[in-house]
Amino acid sequence: MQITTDKDVLDVPLIHDFLSTTSPWAQGIPLETVQRSIEHSLCFGGFIDGRQIAFARVVTDRATFAYLMDVFVLPDYRGRGYSRSLIEAVQNHPELQNIRRFLLVSSSARGLYEKFGFRSPVKPEAFMEIHRPDIYR
Repeated sequence: MQITTDKDVLDVPLIHDFLSTTSPWAQGIPLETVQRSIEHSLCFGGFIDGRQIAFARVVTDRATFAYLMDVFVLPDYRGRGYSRSLIEAVQNHPELQNIRRFLLVSSSARGLYEKFGFRSPVKPEAFMEIHRPDIYR
């Protein structure tokens, strides 16, 4: 799998379709919202033979904080190590070195992320959020 951070080659309709119809975290997300999120994030696209099969994005200040999100590999390509390659590319990106706090939220791939050093927060009681799970409906 070839991984790139070139936003110009991302298959935005594919990303939108996956997020809005398949992902459990962004059901119904509007295309315009996906486009804006890509514009303001460091994005990683995974490609095989010119076809996008994977995606991840990082919201970051590129100095102290990063939040990994919207990570997926299309169902037909799972179980082949592509998610591992994608996360390795994220962690090895030059602009994401020496980040003090690197967050993600995951309910289904915790084992994968743990292999890369992600753990439950040391002080979960210190984290706060505004969560609007039905915002796109």
